[in-house]
Amino acid sequence: MKKLFDELSYKVSKETTKQYSTSFSLGILALSSTIRNPIYAIYGYVRLADEIVDSFHDFNKEKLLKKFKEETFQALEDRISLNPILQSFQETVHEYNIDQNLIHQFLKSMEMDLQKIDYNSDLYKEYILGSAEVVGLMCLHIFVNGDRNQFENLKPYAMILGSAFQKVNFLRDMKDDYYTLGRSYFPNLDMTLFDNNIKSSIEKEIEEEFRQALIGIKMLPPSSRFGVYLAYRYYVSLFKKIKRKSAQTIMSERIRISNGAKISLMMSCYVQYKTSFL
Repeated sequence: MKKLFDELSYKVSKETTKQYSTSFSLGILALSSTIRNPIYAIYGYVRLADEIVDSFHDFNKEKLLKKFKEETFQALEDRISLNPILQSFQETVHEYNIDQNLIHQFLKSMEMDLQKIDYNSDLYKEYILGSAEVVGLMCLHIFVNGDRNQFENLKPYAMILGSAFQKVNFLRDMKDDYYTLGRSYFPNLDMTLFDNNIKSSIEKEIEEEFRQALIGIKMLPPSSRFGVYLAYRYYVSLFKKIKRKSAQTIMSERIRISNGAKISLMMSCYVQYKTSFL
């Protein structure tokens, strides 16, 4: 029965999320049960692409990503895939009428990660659009469940939240990105000159994006509001920890929030959410 395969496919996406991200797993658990599976499907899909460009160093990444792209759009055309993550993803795309241009833009940013790029402002914005903002828009399709007016109203907030998340990731991962993968995303930045003043200017930009994003979170439907708020609070917590570190420190270590701290944050967030949002 295809239903059994569909159930297995969503379980694989769920386990992929749990394996790779405690924070997003907790955030998804805080969503209504009716929308968890499609969000797992989106996370599992983007995680596969990330792994190709970030981790598979002993393999031909260009070939793997090209094949992944081809299989993605074949699955969307056929409405079936023997790859469980692609199967759950294509089901989600069709069920929620997700714009396939968002998928093209995402894969374009993944392709950018295969190249040595000196990022200027335009390329930086394009990369963030594809790697983070469009992922937020894919999720927003699910959160509003086909309500086009609500989608358009919340679209700028979903994009700016994705942007803030990605820029925090850039700061968190600067050591590995620069020394292991040879990447530097911040525009027109000579990493040998990265100091506390430059770090502070980046942080001010992120702070403003978080401020604006919270406005949109408060406008989300109840089924998704707390889950998104929890993810927001986790990233704000990580961001505050990064702010307390020097530029030299974040170039030498990856800043983390422990799993215990994440669970504690989840419990405290619920109380704050109830008092602040209702």
